[in-house]
Amino acid sequence: MSGDLGRWMGAVSDIDNAEKQAKNPPLFKKLFDKNSIEQAAIQAFSAKKKLEEQRYELKMFLNMTYGPGAYSDLLAMEGQIRKQRQEMVYKQQKMRQQMFEVIGWIFLGFLVLGFIGIIAMIWSDRAKAIEPFNTQNSFIIREYND
Repeated sequence: MSGDLGRWMGAVSDIDNAEKQAKNPPLFKKLFDKNSIEQAAIQAFSAKKKLEEQRYELKMFLNMTYGPGAYSDLLAMEGQIRKQRQEMVYKQQKMRQQMFEVIGWIFLGFLVLGFIGIIAMIWSDRAKAIEPFNTQNSFIIREYND
């Protein structure tokens, strides 16, 4: 049963993390995947409500079976597991997410610079194409005047 409780507490921690991500999604997810944000929020909400029911049932079971202090012991153990999980798993997830955001911004920066470069090349080519035309016209006008 302790193994099941440990897995359940890990799932509780995952649900809490999913709720936090649904409330504050990454920037690219906000910009490009609006349906997914709402869907994640609904899933996090329904999982949280189900979790509240399970907590209540567990509290009643522990209080009836092991006494009133058993549930507070469980909460202390849950806090410890959550802290360990946040240190290990969630930091890695956040680091990956930040890395993808940085890569996305760099890609977007290169895209903008490339676009500006193409515009500059087009503008430069047009300026060069107009310049010989003006030189020839002035040459023709000088010949005519001479």
